[in-house]
Amino acid sequence: MADVAFHFGAPDKLAYACRLLRKATGSGMRVLVLGSDTILQQLDAALWAVSPTDFITHAPASASAGLPARSSVILGDVAARGDRPPVLVNLGDEVPEGFEQYARVIEVVSTDGADRELARERWKHYARLGIAITRHDLALKA
Repeated sequence: MADVAFHFGAPDKLAYACRLLRKATGSGMRVLVLGSDTILQQLDAALWAVSPTDFITHAPASASAGLPARSSVILGDVAARGDRPPVLVNLGDEVPEGFEQYARVIEVVSTDGADRELARERWKHYARLGIAITRHDLALKA
């Protein structure tokens, strides 16, 4: 069963996701990011501007064959291709289908009330399955 962690209180969800992905890929991890098409497109653009000296290799799951497999970060569902990185970052509103197949699931939650409410529902879903959830309150770290 996947380890699930909620990162609550991100004032800027995309900026936080970029920092999280930079840290994960810097330690050699491959990561799948799920979310709406809009947020994934925004994340794609944001990853190009993380730092003038860093580049986080990333590709949409729909990219030509081979490109997602050579990227540290894959944006979008790769289930059809069978390429499953060990870490799943969820920027979406729902529990990701097949989440239990990942070693680690990270739920990023903004300070927006609607986003927090949707996160509570995801938390309850994981809890009903008996998954121990790790909570990271980003407001306490600021």
